[in-house]
Amino acid sequence: MANLKLTNVAKSYGSVKVLHGIDLTIRSGEFIVFVGPSGCGKSTLLRLIAGLEDITGGTLEIDGQVVNALPPSKRGIAMVFQSYALYPHMTVYDNMAFGLKLANTSKEDLDKRVRAAAEMLQITQYLDRLPKQLSGGQRQRVAIGRAIVRDPKVFLFDEPLSNLDAALRVATRIEIAKLHERMHQTTMIYVTHDQVEAMTLADRIVVLNGGKIEQVGSPMELYHAPDNLFVARFIGSPAMNIIPAKIEAGGMPATVRPLNGQPVQVDANVPASAAGSAATFGVRPEDLRPTDGPGLFSGNVLLVEKLGEVVLAYIDIGMEEPLIAKLDGDSQLERGQHISVTADADRLHVFDGNGKAYVRTRRALAA
Repeated sequence: MANLKLTNVAKSYGSVKVLHGIDLTIRSGEFIVFVGPSGCGKSTLLRLIAGLEDITGGTLEIDGQVVNALPPSKRGIAMVFQSYALYPHMTVYDNMAFGLKLANTSKEDLDKRVRAAAEMLQITQYLDRLPKQLSGGQRQRVAIGRAIVRDPKVFLFDEPLSNLDAALRVATRIEIAKLHERMHQTTMIYVTHDQVEAMTLADRIVVLNGGKIEQVGSPMELYHAPDNLFVARFIGSPAMNIIPAKIEAGGMPATVRPLNGQPVQVDANVPASAAGSAATFGVRPEDLRPTDGPGLFSGNVLLVEKLGEVVLAYIDIGMEEPLIAKLDGDSQLERGQHISVTADADRLHVFDGNGKAYVRTRRALAA
C-alpha cells in the first residue's frame, strides 16, 4: 500500500514551464486517472512520479518519504507504457521474468510470480510465444503482467490502450478494472485522453489544463458539478452546450436568461449583487428534452444523427454554434422541423464572468 503526496510540484524544460505547482494527495489503493488535452502535462506528471524525469520544484512523497532524488528502481513503482516495450527476441515468460532476474530473485519465486500473473491475466497459454505472435491486446496484457510480478506499491499506466482498436480497448479496459479489484491495495495512476476510460475506471479523476489542475473529483462529481467552464466542456460527450447569458436575479435558485433563450431558474447559489451581470449558461445535450410548450430554447433542426439508441439533434437557435440535444433513439425528428426543448432546473449550470461555476444546490448528484 502506498500514499502519494505532491506538494507544489513544478517541471520546466529550460525556460518552458510544463507543470505549475501541482498539489495532489493520492490515497493508498486508489485508482486515479489523469485527463486533459494534448500538452496539458499529464504524461509529464506521470514520468515525474516514476522518476523518469527530474522534478524542477516542490516535493513528491511516497508513504511519507520524499523521493525527489530516489531512482525509479527504489520507488516501488512499475510502469506500463503505451508502446508495450517488450523485448522482441524474448518469450512472454522471459519478458515477464526479466526484471526479477535482474533483482536476483530465486528461480522458484520467479516462476511462481510469473505463472500467477499469467493466470490472472489469462495469458498462460502464450508464455512460450514471442511478442510478434501475439495480438495488440495480448501484448498489452504481457506488459501489465511484467509489472505485476514486481509486486509494486504503485502502478503507472501511460495511455496503455491507445494503440488498440475499439473492441480490444473495451476488452483490455475490463481486464484492468478486474486487476484493480484483485489488487485493491495497490495504488494505480492512469493517464488517458479517452473519457470513457476515465469515467469507467477511476475512483477519482484529475483534470489537467496548461500544466495546472482544474478539478479533482469522482467521475460523477465532475460530470454533475464541474467547477469551471473548462471542466464542463471537457467532461461529457457530446460536450456541454455553452451559451452567453445574463443573470436576472440572484439567490438560490437564481434566474438566468441565456442568449436567444427564455429566462429559467437554475439551482445555483448566485449572490444578489450579481443581478444584471454577464454569465455563461450550460446544459448537457442529454439533459434536454422536447416540449410542446414554449420551452427553454426553440429553433429549426439543422441535422439529425441517428446513432441507434440515441439521436443527436443539432438545433439552430440563432447562435454561431447549434444547440445539441441528445434524445431517445426512437425520436422521429426530421431535418427542418421546428422544435422546443427544455430541461430540469437541477440539470442546468451557470458560470460567472471568470468561468467559475456558481455552487449548485444539488451537489448530492455528484455522489
